Amino acid sequence: MSKSIDCSQATVFCGIDVSAATLAVAVIEQDQPLQQREFVNRASGHKALIGWLGKRKAQVRVSLEATGIYSLDLALALNDAPGIEVAVLNPKMANRFAQTLRRSKTDAADALVLAEYSCRMPFTAWRPPSLSALRLRAVGRHIVALVVQHTREQNRLHAAAGSQATPRCVVQDLKRSLISLERRIVKMRREAMALVHGDTEVQQRFRLLTGIPGIAATSAVQILGELALLAPEMNVRQWVAHSGLDPVHQHSGTSVHKLSRISRAGNRYLRRALYMPALSAVRWDPHMKAFYELLQTRHKTKLQAVIAVARKLLHAIYGVLRSRTPYDGRKLFPQLEPA
Repeated sequence: MSKSIDCSQATVFCGIDVSAATLAVAVIEQDQPLQQREFVNRASGHKALIGWLGKRKAQVRVSLEATGIYSLDLALALNDAPGIEVAVLNPKMANRFAQTLRRSKTDAADALVLAEYSCRMPFTAWRPPSLSALRLRAVGRHIVALVVQHTREQNRLHAAAGSQATPRCVVQDLKRSLISLERRIVKMRREAMALVHGDTEVQQRFRLLTGIPGIAATSAVQILGELALLAPEMNVRQWVAHSGLDPVHQHSGTSVHKLSRISRAGNRYLRRALYMPALSAVRWDPHMKAFYELLQTRHKTKLQAVIAVARKLLHAIYGVLRSRTPYDGRKLFPQLEPA
């Protein structure tokens, strides 16, 4: 549903701290005392919250942090409500703002900080992704969970089979469990591809992704699903920050000189989805391979070099999806000659 909201007329500023069970809400309104309430984090609570905000007969700006499945349904409900504009913030951005205001760390204090963010900071309204993109993300994450479970069962089977104390029935049960998981993974991957082929836009993005060396169909599904909720106006630096692949440097004077690391303050699913393609890219893409080898000549560890390749891979994904043109390693590394 499209809405027309005049942001310059907003007089009510709301912050919502989202948890699995509850929503802590703070409202700042002109010429009114601070108001704070708590609602349950399910459909009935979302409806009650929207009704409570709607009593003010004014435009409402709402800020909340992106907390995966806990915040998604709330954001969708608020986005569809008349007179409400919602911003879904990167938790890292919200935390940086909070450090300038709060001394306490409670749900109510976090909600107040988010209300202050709505009031003080430039407001970028959230744009909900398509239903097919949301479903693709859900299926992609479920596949990841099944693969993790499969790996654990494999490790359990290896340990059990190597012990004379393990009864044969346990080994056989673990083997049946592995077969069941493998079938479920295959079925979910078919469902994911059906979602890809059922949406023209998603299918085009999928083809562009799989045209990048190192990114196969499974990784492309996961990456597309995780990118689905990113705002169209975000730049590539914001994509990197969202993934948690942005470098953190710790240098101060002569006493503090720690090795640089990635922040990890972002979407762990996206980081995971980029890791295996990065390993493949350094084998099959001459430009990525040259970049990887250059980093090692600069005394970077193999892991540091792979992480840097994953970051470059995200730059490449950003480029091909925005330009809608196939991957060209020469554009990504214009000054680097592959071997």
